[in-house]
Amino acid sequence: MNVALFDLDGTLLKGDTDVLWGEVLTRHDAFDPKTTDEFKRGYASGELDADDFVARFLSPLAVHGHEDCQRWREELLSNHVFPLLSERVLEALEQHRSKGHELILATATNEFLTQPIAAHLNIPHLLASPAERVDGVFTGKPAGPACFRAGKLRYATEWLASRGETWDSARSWFYSDSINDIPLLEAVESPVVVDPDPELAEVARARGWSVIER
Repeated sequence: MNVALFDLDGTLLKGDTDVLWGEVLTRHDAFDPKTTDEFKRGYASGELDADDFVARFLSPLAVHGHEDCQRWREELLSNHVFPLLSERVLEALEQHRSKGHELILATATNEFLTQPIAAHLNIPHLLASPAERVDGVFTGKPAGPACFRAGKLRYATEWLASRGETWDSARSWFYSDSINDIPLLEAVESPVVVDPDPELAEVARARGWSVIER
């Protein structure tokens, strides 16, 4: 099996979906902007409690309901996410598609926000922080551990295992911008870093990993 995994925020997207979501919600008086600020600080410092923030960014579904959140999600995607997709990384995505490789969007952002992004990009497989659904409707609660750091590697390893593959048997690529994705970058055969943060840039130089500058 040939499989290419792509991180979303900072990689396929020149921005962060959760931050943009928080900003859209704040404009509709549906979110505390302090949460978005805390998320950015925690991510930058490396002290992010991913499970906590997945729950907080899902919570508007429980408070305001699915219908309002779907409308705000459409605003987020149309006005803020899709215009910020990276043409350079999309080119790499299409190169893998043209070769018949399996494509995976692997992101810490929750399923409610990322399912339509994967669909828009025609990426058939999504590994995202799971969100609870009842009768197919998102409730605003997490449904499992965040797809973050070692958790992202765990979800990807389980995906491979479900297809009878391992990291040793599969030919694999992973594209990411963040030091938080080191566990999965180390697992794949061909790690590719995209506009890496300073820590990841240093690791990439030391290990001779491929680098994409947008």
